[in-house]
Amino acid sequence: MESPPPVRPTADRWSQYAWRLSALPLLLFFAVPVLLLYTQTTLEHWVASLRQPQVYQAIAVSLKTTFISLFVTILAGTPVAYLIGRQHFRGKRLVDTLIDLPTILPPTVAGVALLLTFGRRGAIGSALDALGIQIAFTQTAVIIAQVFISSPFYVRAASLGFGSIDTEIEQAAQLDGANRWQIFRYIMLPLSRQWLLGGSMMSWARALGEFGATLMFAGNFPGRTQTMPIAIYLGFEVDINVALTLSVILVSISFLAILLVKSLVRSEE
Repeated sequence: MESPPPVRPTADRWSQYAWRLSALPLLLFFAVPVLLLYTQTTLEHWVASLRQPQVYQAIAVSLKTTFISLFVTILAGTPVAYLIGRQHFRGKRLVDTLIDLPTILPPTVAGVALLLTFGRRGAIGSALDALGIQIAFTQTAVIIAQVFISSPFYVRAASLGFGSIDTEIEQAAQLDGANRWQIFRYIMLPLSRQWLLGGSMMSWARALGEFGATLMFAGNFPGRTQTMPIAIYLGFEVDINVALTLSVILVSISFLAILLVKSLVRSEE
């Protein structure tokens, strides 16, 4: 019995191969520089770099400030996300655009704007300075810069989560006698938890990598306002191994954060 002739690839299969091939240059453009970071340092350099005070101080400052900024973002951003996701009002498009603005604004411009607002001679900072409260070039300034740059990522994800909930579920809860807080607590939050967690992770990862606004608004004071990105920038002038070590740490954390977000979204589907 003769074997059947081999099946030739269909036009669709060749089309898939062509698309994959055309996508390869950009994928390599993203992957190769990142992978090279891991090949340019050794375990000995890692250990030596992590023992230096400016390295673990930068890591400590980054972790402390980003967790505080994430808490502030969730606390202040959730009502805004609910407003955008669940309500229709005049000027909604303007509010929506304002939320997205920090994501495309050059970080240095954001730093200047924050300095003009909260600096010693700023619109709000001058009044605070009269009360003996200084914000610029303090750790509080680091947190404010991180919230300004990273909070749109949480608000956008959370608003999509709130907006994806069927209005009939909310109406059914109202008919059963649930008030607004009960609906939000027992329906909105659980049904949008994947979006909230994903937005939180993206916001935290973006805050961890924030550089320009922090440098302009908070300055560079080791142990106080020097975050990992700032330490990387200075490391290229002082000790390249320090810069490479912190770069690998940031890349690894960012990659894991994005991977976790992708996993959460896929599990929701």
